[in-house]
Amino acid sequence: MTRPTIAITMGDPAGIGPEVIMKALAQPQVQAICNALVIGDANRLRKAGQIVGVSLEVDALSDAKQANFASKAVQCVDLKLVPDDLPFGKVSATAGEAAYRYIEKAVQVVQAGLAQGICTAPLSKEALHAAGHKYPGHTELLAHLTGTPEVSMMLVSPKLRVIHVTTHIGLLDAIEKIEPGLVERVIARGHDVLVRAGVANPKIGVCAINPHAGENGLFGRGEEAAKIAPAVQACQRKGWDVRGPLPADTLFFLAGRGDFDMVVAMYHDQGHGPIKVLGLEAGVNITVGLPVIRTSVDHGTAFDIAGKGIADERSLIEALRQAVDLAPKNAA
Repeated sequence: MTRPTIAITMGDPAGIGPEVIMKALAQPQVQAICNALVIGDANRLRKAGQIVGVSLEVDALSDAKQANFASKAVQCVDLKLVPDDLPFGKVSATAGEAAYRYIEKAVQVVQAGLAQGICTAPLSKEALHAAGHKYPGHTELLAHLTGTPEVSMMLVSPKLRVIHVTTHIGLLDAIEKIEPGLVERVIARGHDVLVRAGVANPKIGVCAINPHAGENGLFGRGEEAAKIAPAVQACQRKGWDVRGPLPADTLFFLAGRGDFDMVVAMYHDQGHGPIKVLGLEAGVNITVGLPVIRTSVDHGTAFDIAGKGIADERSLIEALRQAVDLAPKNAA
């Protein structure tokens, strides 16, 4: 199979992104599955390589078209945005601006057909905001840059896939926002990405909002019947294997043992908690619904250990694997 090209954004250059990228790209398993094109800063990657003890050379490219994937060197579209003296582990507007520009360039590269997917190293929301880019995170930023009105966050660990109906809003706001049309669209996006990943007839479990799925109206204010059940029924009419609303605690147990291919969580912590308990070190964040494939590590910038050479690259490796799995199969 032809290896797809995956654009890897360097994330916040003051975080662990440069280190985990260099550690991951040194792995033969990564070199075997994709053509890696880093969007970032070549000197920062070289410095990170020295910190983590990786001997890879870095080729600084002015344009993605110059990439030579036959070379053993890391191919980096060098935006030259990071001062040599930028410290690791500190929030700065300079680093936030760089992180934004890496994402912007990666979208342009994919839209030009020079890569088949995007894999993102972590950025700092605080640094992003300090640079004047008021987005809650990667997901919303990518939606803006691609002109996509609605996307969903999916988290994947070795034992569990979870897609979220709502994410970065307060719990009261989340419950108010949930309605049958939104739930149905989220289920559909998850169903589509699983089918493209090779799961022919995905088994999808849908979480309730209230304990015990509302216990037939005993708990809550009828949210399950009003907000979730109609969406589940609409998906079932399409012939999909969708079940719910189910008590979240029971559903995550069943999904963890393999009874479901994906769980639909209603709000941020309902979905994030189980995923992070089961596999933060190999967790992957996938933005579902974009016109481009996007996966990400499921950890932050880890400023407390940035620049120390001890960051774990396993989540990035898994994110690259997922990007390859989801990339168009006719990639050149």
